Amino acid sequence: MTTTRRSATAALLFALVAAACSGGGDAGSKQPAAGAGGATGKTITIAVVPKGTTHEFWRAIHAGAVQAAQELTASGDTVRIIWKGPLREDDREQQVQVVEGFTSQGVSGIVLAPLDDRALVRPVEEAKGAGVPTVIIDSGLQSDQIVSFVATDNYKGGELCAERLGTLLGGKGKVLVLRYQEGSASTTEREKGFIDKMKSAYPGITLVSSDQYAGATRETAKRASENLLNRYGNELTGIFTPNESSTDGMLLALQDIAKAGKIRIVGFDASKNLLDAMRAKQLDGVAVQSPMKMGYLGVKTMVAHLKNQPVEKRIDTGVSLVTPENMDTPASKELTNPPVDKYLSTP
Repeated sequence: MTTTRRSATAALLFALVAAACSGGGDAGSKQPAAGAGGATGKTITIAVVPKGTTHEFWRAIHAGAVQAAQELTASGDTVRIIWKGPLREDDREQQVQVVEGFTSQGVSGIVLAPLDDRALVRPVEEAKGAGVPTVIIDSGLQSDQIVSFVATDNYKGGELCAERLGTLLGGKGKVLVLRYQEGSASTTEREKGFIDKMKSAYPGITLVSSDQYAGATRETAKRASENLLNRYGNELTGIFTPNESSTDGMLLALQDIAKAGKIRIVGFDASKNLLDAMRAKQLDGVAVQSPMKMGYLGVKTMVAHLKNQPVEKRIDTGVSLVTPENMDTPASKELTNPPVDKYLSTP
């Protein structure tokens, strides 16, 4: 083979390899083309790992991450998002394996919503040891080996829910808390905020139950709710549920016994089902985070860190209370109906 032919062949092979390496990304997202932009031409690959992949909340986090990647790429940093997490929010082992897998692949960084504040400590610290830093979003991790923690003030969210329910009940009655699941730092903080505020501000309200768990899905939450309603349904005046699936499950159980709208209930997170329940006067309010902002700032913070720029160790993304009275205001609609489909393909 002549020198000219060898050079042409080598150039062709190089082009093919470069094209293959520039692909990837999540099939459900409108990703910027890898390799476009960037002063050095190097792609920054960020793995975004949610607690689960079934709730609307996580889809909004995904959209925010993609939005950040698109903006960063447009401004000169080529950023690629890989979205992967467990199906169920109680599958600790699968989430650990996902983090370990990304570490072994040598991604640039990980943005993680840990479903357990202890179980994910080891893989996160091992990732750091391997040169893969982690930004934690949504729910805390019991480790100081992270870049930053980007989340709402969950304790404050719980307090807002207690104030709403306490006011609706006129400071009197019997209330139960259906907890989410053990190990979930975000919901534990919400539950604590609710209980502390209820005890301090509304001494005339009795907490009849606060030690039962809904589990990771709407179905497990419905079963737990049925058990609690069988025991306390005749005396109960109010309920607090700390996330989307626990609120959904409790509403289904209340509807089954024709008590939806009769027992006051305040929950957490917004979905179409929960907004419809508020319009039907079966749900009295939800504390709403900004999941798109959380995903967006998680990725932005990671890229800033990778570029050796200073970042805050704690970034508060805010929390607001949406009620049947204010749900149609522009401010509430911005929180409950974020432009997810602008950044993700319709499933």
